[in-house]
Amino acid sequence: MLEKINVGDQDILYHLKISCQMPNILDAIASRKIVTQTAMKEDIQITTAELQQAADNLRLANNLVKAEDTWAWLKKHYLSLDNFEEIAYTNLLSAKLANHLFADQVESFFYAHQLEYIAAAIYEVILDDEDLALEIFYGLQEGEISFHEVARQYIQNPELRRAGGYQGMRERKDFRPEIAAAIFAANPPQILKPITTPQGVRIIMVEEIIQPQLNEQIRLRIIGDLFTNWLRQQISTLEIEVNLAAKYNLPLSPLIITQTS
Repeated sequence: MLEKINVGDQDILYHLKISCQMPNILDAIASRKIVTQTAMKEDIQITTAELQQAADNLRLANNLVKAEDTWAWLKKHYLSLDNFEEIAYTNLLSAKLANHLFADQVESFFYAHQLEYIAAAIYEVILDDEDLALEIFYGLQEGEISFHEVARQYIQNPELRRAGGYQGMRERKDFRPEIAAAIFAANPPQILKPITTPQGVRIIMVEEIIQPQLNEQIRLRIIGDLFTNWLRQQISTLEIEVNLAAKYNLPLSPLIITQTS
């Protein structure tokens, strides 16, 4: 049994190649270079106070409450304190560049895509039997049984069962098209007629339809989405040249690649 394994740069790069992670790695590298160069061109500046706040946010996001938590996290990820500062700097630079490029487009985008941000508060029970689902549906309609009782009887997951099948606030994109059409045409509170899907027969209670408002959370989300799409477009126009030493390349023979029928 092995007691110790030595892992070097060559091993890491070799693993990235044979695990087919190189495309994602290259896209991430390209994204960082695009952000850095564009931020320089747009004269995006970062103050010491902003960087400190970004570092605090990074610690908070990773639940690094104490100093020893931070050092343990750095050790786990083979990072130095300078690396930590660089991560905070890169995150902040990306956020400031995104805001610089797209902040003035948020309002028009929101109103053009307002339907995408409508949300619904729903309860759901999924059954295997369509006849049983219809029987329960009509029982609910007649008030013979409550939705909470149905959830308690037919939901296996303990947390969902205790919550009565509550699924939280869900947007249109979170549902299959036929389910979204039924949910957002409902007049809450309303129990929908069972809908058959590949996952089972769904009985859904629509408790509330929430009309979207352009709050800070949605504003940041729109900026993030626009920025991500912009980065993808930038990367798609690039020719990424990869220079690796020959010793990292896999041998091609005796493997023969043929077309399969």
